[in-house]
Amino acid sequence: MSSGFNTDVDRGERTFHVQTEDRGPQYLSIDTVVYRNGHILQRKSSNYAQFAESEFFSAEALHERVENQHREMIEAIRAGELDAEFAAAEEKATTAAGIQVQLLNATSWLAEGRVSLEVGIIRRADSRPVPGARIEASIDGALREGRHEGTSDDQGRAIIEFDLPPLGKGDLALVINAQSDSLKDEIRFAMRSRAKNPPPPAPAS
Repeated sequence: MSSGFNTDVDRGERTFHVQTEDRGPQYLSIDTVVYRNGHILQRKSSNYAQFAESEFFSAEALHERVENQHREMIEAIRAGELDAEFAAAEEKATTAAGIQVQLLNATSWLAEGRVSLEVGIIRRADSRPVPGARIEASIDGALREGRHEGTSDDQGRAIIEFDLPPLGKGDLALVINAQSDSLKDEIRFAMRSRAKNPPPPAPAS
């Protein structure tokens, strides 16, 4: 990016961040993006390929174009011209927001009475990793309650290990839940119920 502007714009009780940048000679485009709470609410792109080939083109003239596009977006926000579009975009962002718990070793997490969980936490909107999520694992239906915790690293991953507790005879499930700020998710893996003891053989006649 060769030049750009960044401005926070208040509209009522909300604050929007407006960013306008020249994407340089490779793209010949001026991009303006409006953010709120990390979500993109509006985007405007203007191609200036024809202007770049004209006799009126100069670095100063391009800078002025970038500044004008930035100012126009700010004025539109302050005038309320984009309120309806922002409301629709924020509703969509809220619906898409969320995290997803993944068990990365779903076929090999239990071996010789030892539980070893490779857990991944991603954002549902774009599948990017979620660092710092609090993770808790337990066996639903175990005779001895136990909750085992971990925190996802920069790659959104964590390893949680513990000994398999004594199991009951009812429905059993591995339960993994995660929380990042106000976002939560939970997954459950059904486990085969513990077989009942077979009846003793009938006495010989």
